[in-house]
Amino acid sequence: MAREIDERKKHKALRKLRKAAQLAELGQGPALSDWEKQFLEEVEARVETYGSAFADMDKGALDEPLSALQSQKLREINKKARGKGRTGFAKSAKPKHPPRVRQIDDDIERGPAEPPAATGPRLVLPADSGDPSPAPLRRQRVSGKPKLRVIRGGDNGSE
Repeated sequence: MAREIDERKKHKALRKLRKAAQLAELGQGPALSDWEKQFLEEVEARVETYGSAFADMDKGALDEPLSALQSQKLREINKKARGKGRTGFAKSAKPKHPPRVRQIDDDIERGPAEPPAATGPRLVLPADSGDPSPAPLRRQRVSGKPKLRVIRGGDNGSE
């Protein structure tokens, strides 16, 4: 069963195929590989003969002369023939502006050089104390066993 392909779409596809081949011959970009030349020739012959270059309906729209992948490959060949090159994952896009990063060292006010801090624990005094000397530490005496203290309350006397 032959598909009905619009003549304008067919001529448009043929024009694109011939234009890509013509640009490749002019040599503005890198030379086409043998596979790409053969692809252009075979697709052009199929479109001229059958009106469409693909038979599997899952590969493209019914009223289009080229499948989706054939159209994509034709665009790539056309770009290559024009000297534009391929774009995609091969080249990663560089950011236009450097990222805005905050430097935490900029917030610190630099004073005169301080001597290196001593290693070990430091005694921190409360802020309300005006006396810079350390307060004496009190030791609690622990004698024998701890005492058990019973606290009455919360019991409603049901025992």
